[in-house]
Amino acid sequence: MARHVLLNNVEHKDLRVITRSAVQFGDDVGNVVVFPTEYRELQREYPLFFRKDPAGDSYLSVAMLGFAKDENLFLESAGWNARYLPAVVARGPFLIGFQETQVDGELRKLPVIHIDLDHPRVSQTEGESLFLPLGGHSPYLQQVTTVLDRIHRGLTISKDMFAAFTALDLIDPIKLEVKLTADETHNLLGYHTVNADKLRALDAPSLAGLHKAGFLESAYLVIGSVNNVQKLVERKIARHRGSPGS
Repeated sequence: MARHVLLNNVEHKDLRVITRSAVQFGDDVGNVVVFPTEYRELQREYPLFFRKDPAGDSYLSVAMLGFAKDENLFLESAGWNARYLPAVVARGPFLIGFQETQVDGELRKLPVIHIDLDHPRVSQTEGESLFLPLGGHSPYLQQVTTVLDRIHRGLTISKDMFAAFTALDLIDPIKLEVKLTADETHNLLGYHTVNADKLRALDAPSLAGLHKAGFLESAYLVIGSVNNVQKLVERKIARHRGSPGS
């Protein structure tokens, strides 16, 4: 069970975080939630799709990692084999919380860093230090702050992006049939993407609105990333043969 607390350099000065990827840290998952703020990095190697948000009527962006619920084809014995680690994985045991603070005489909710003390990556003896000897943030914690900011901004952008895509009727379900061998075929359900034909058919004002908001680029990044499904197939075949994916 999670135990979230506000991170501080007094109580947590000796805490460390294990950053390597492994099954025991929950990295054996078939897909992971991602955000438009990282689409450019993600689309170079991950297939990007949308899934219905279980908590509502909107969508979530996901990066496909494998063809089964617990299959991560980027996870190997040496760790996560990819040039970019999705933000929700890179954040480790950290998350953003909000704290009420007086700013210029006005009470505001400002983002602060929380840590899950029961997370399997949290250690007293192994991993990256969080604080410098005099209490400042370590380079690792500075990196985590950047990742959390990307997630925080991505949550707001995602909401607006999906609202725009939905209003223009651009999101459609996609049928994914992945044939690995003569005896093994995966029919992947529940995935959606941007309909390229509908996007091309939009009128000029609609396209201009998407472009101004930054959502037109996101749409094309998602559409183009479907080619990475073949890279996943190659990783899967290589794993069957007993060699690491490329």
